[in-house]
Amino acid sequence: MKILRDLIEKTHCLKIQGDLNTAVSDITADSREVKKGSLFICLCGAHVNGHDFAAKAAAQGAVAIVAQEPIDVPDEIAVVYVEDTREAMEDMAPFFFDYPSRKMRMIALTGTNGKTTTTHIAAHILHKAGNKVGVIGTIHALIGDKEIPTHNTTPVVIDLQRLLSMMVDEHVTHVCMEVSSHSLVLGRVKGCEFDDAVFTNLTEDHLDFHKTMENYAKAKAMLFEMVSSENQHKTGKSAWINIDDPYAHTMIEAVNTEVCPLHTYGMNDSSAELYAYDSKFTGKSSRFKVRYHENDYEVETRLAGRFNIYNTLGAIGAALNEGISMDDAIEAVKDFQSVPGRFELIDEGQSFAVVVDYAHTPDGLEKILGTAREITEGKIIAVFGCGGDRDRMKRPIMGSIAAEHADISIVTSDNPRTEDPEKIIEDVVVGVEKVKKNKPDLYYEVIADRRQAIKRAVSLAKDDDIVIIAGKGHEDYQILKDRTIHFDDREEARNALKEVK
Repeated sequence: MKILRDLIEKTHCLKIQGDLNTAVSDITADSREVKKGSLFICLCGAHVNGHDFAAKAAAQGAVAIVAQEPIDVPDEIAVVYVEDTREAMEDMAPFFFDYPSRKMRMIALTGTNGKTTTTHIAAHILHKAGNKVGVIGTIHALIGDKEIPTHNTTPVVIDLQRLLSMMVDEHVTHVCMEVSSHSLVLGRVKGCEFDDAVFTNLTEDHLDFHKTMENYAKAKAMLFEMVSSENQHKTGKSAWINIDDPYAHTMIEAVNTEVCPLHTYGMNDSSAELYAYDSKFTGKSSRFKVRYHENDYEVETRLAGRFNIYNTLGAIGAALNEGISMDDAIEAVKDFQSVPGRFELIDEGQSFAVVVDYAHTPDGLEKILGTAREITEGKIIAVFGCGGDRDRMKRPIMGSIAAEHADISIVTSDNPRTEDPEKIIEDVVVGVEKVKKNKPDLYYEVIADRRQAIKRAVSLAKDDDIVIIAGKGHEDYQILKDRTIHFDDREEARNALKEVK
């Protein structure tokens, strides 16, 4: 419960109508969630204007409304006019929930690929050390073992602050959280105080939003500005950066080392504070050595692939800053299971491997196919597509990558959204055909129906081959032009495998 007067002191107001001593019991920007005592914030979205729902919010029990456009509501409803309701929301929401991030240790992980796996490894290490851990990310939010669905990698500011407040009430000590570039630019994490920031990598994605890679990198770097800003409420900060990434310098330059110590990890540069070397892979595990502060350690994990070594290093780095010993961190990662939809093996007793992975960027696809090449003696059969209403520039790039690294490519539909799936596929095939000019024997197929594409890939597989189904990973839906349907690559792969038995 907060008093309206105290709430509006946190933002800049242009005009105020009504009783500032009004008690506010909840805060929301969704008129469907308004209840008696709510403060309703009218947001101007791309498709919906919250001001159109002000009267509805009042009828449902809102006692106060924040607006930037004129609204017509009963006189007993307090109305606060501001220049920008979204900024007002970012100012007021953390205060309404009593700044919950200040009451827990907050580990933030950002990058194009690897955020989800790194987040879950870090959470696993902290849990094994006896902490109660919350997780916020692409797949879900977790409070201990309790799962809470989320709609964005990083929830909008009110939802995020509400979730963090729930974690405080549940006595969570550490929160491991994926922080997307969108959330940083759009203010979703405003009011959060982070303690550890980890950068995984930066590769082409989201250029429909950021326009250039430089803008994309600067967006990610905002996290490191936050974790190293002055006048924070907690001490013991750290920044862990993958030194092998070409954009590492952008993150490094954003760190104020007087506030936040800078640490690096990697596999190519032996000067990295956490340096991994002498790696060995199987289809279901990795072994490697890590040099840390002039000591060498043997690490074993059930995660396959070079990219998962980077994920493990980033997670260990954050855990070290949270007081976990190197020995305990290494012991913890031994029994960490893969994250759903991240190099997830689908086993129905077949004589070849089938892997479902979320790889939906050029770099992600290249890494997953590279891992497949390291662990298989047979052919690589890749099933992939690209999402609609997203960065179009990456489509031919992904086509070229599949053509270069897979023995057989099957181009299919992903989440077409409002676009024509056939048109998206045409963009991808441009890249495949470019490679085919120099590889005339290159074989690929176009099967727009994703279910049929998966069936076809499984039917083509022979002993010791590997089928990589890339792009959707953990998702159990497919977004079409007029509806969203249930669709799970893992289910489809299992069904296809049962049919070929």
